[in-house]
Amino acid sequence: MLSRLFRREKLDQGVEKSRSGFFGRIRQLLTAERPIDDDLWDELEELLIQADVGVQLTDELMERLRGEHRSGEIQSSRDLFDALKDALATALEDVAEKQEKVGPLVQKGKLSCILVVGVNGVGKTTSIAKLGNLYRGQGYSVVLAAGDTFRAAAIDQLKIWGDRANVPVVAHQPNADPGAVVYDALSAARSRNTDLVIVDTAGRLHTKFNLMEELKKIRRVIDKQGVDRVTTVLVVDATTGQNAITQAQQFAKTAGLDGLIVTKLDGTAKGGVVFAVTREVGVPIMFVGTGEKLDDMSDFDPDDFVDVLVGDGRA
Repeated sequence: MLSRLFRREKLDQGVEKSRSGFFGRIRQLLTAERPIDDDLWDELEELLIQADVGVQLTDELMERLRGEHRSGEIQSSRDLFDALKDALATALEDVAEKQEKVGPLVQKGKLSCILVVGVNGVGKTTSIAKLGNLYRGQGYSVVLAAGDTFRAAAIDQLKIWGDRANVPVVAHQPNADPGAVVYDALSAARSRNTDLVIVDTAGRLHTKFNLMEELKKIRRVIDKQGVDRVTTVLVVDATTGQNAITQAQQFAKTAGLDGLIVTKLDGTAKGGVVFAVTREVGVPIMFVGTGEKLDDMSDFDPDDFVDVLVGDGRA
């Protein structure tokens, strides 16, 4: 994937608001060389919850850190800072191991498909174009499928972004059968020996039964085409906090998810939603969006993310 240095630079820029927000306050709290007392524990717990880490994960983190303090592993607030970083990274790595076991999403000489789902407004269509640009930059051939036929604007938007990324788009007229669009995209990809088809879908609310059924139909079309690897990815908006978690839970139940794309990290001071959403649904974050530009998308590395989000406490 991307070089680690480039990815860290993108992440560093993208999480600046979160790093200077609640996680900045955590950093200041724990690097001030103050005694580890009840007040410190209470302040840390409150800041983690305010940062959208989530109540359940915050409880687990606090229990782990208190245990390390009782055992003597944590003797100073600076030790606590370092231990928190390790615990946060572990929380992400435990889930990320699932992706490592199944291998890369795309392989040369095989036809792979990424089915992208999510509600309107989370940055789904632009994320698809960014993914296409990301993989094209790595030497893969890519086709985009404009499966959101319910909105003419979505089709036009994907075409515009496809042109910017120099990635072809297969599209039909508005209100066409999304399954037919996907079928044609896969057929075109196979005839061109394309490596990857990325499918846009309607911005379906999880309460809309018919739209969820349409998503299942699209998946059946894909499965019948003998695609070598199918990955269903949900796009969630980091700025929406608890709503992002609720959406992920509902999509996981209804559509089944393999991974997440977290967008708009650059727009929130509460980057802790990254930890909460992946923990709640038990699937890894695969990519993060960190800005408006075409190349503001990177594959996700837990250690790098925690490092740039929490900082090193030296400044």
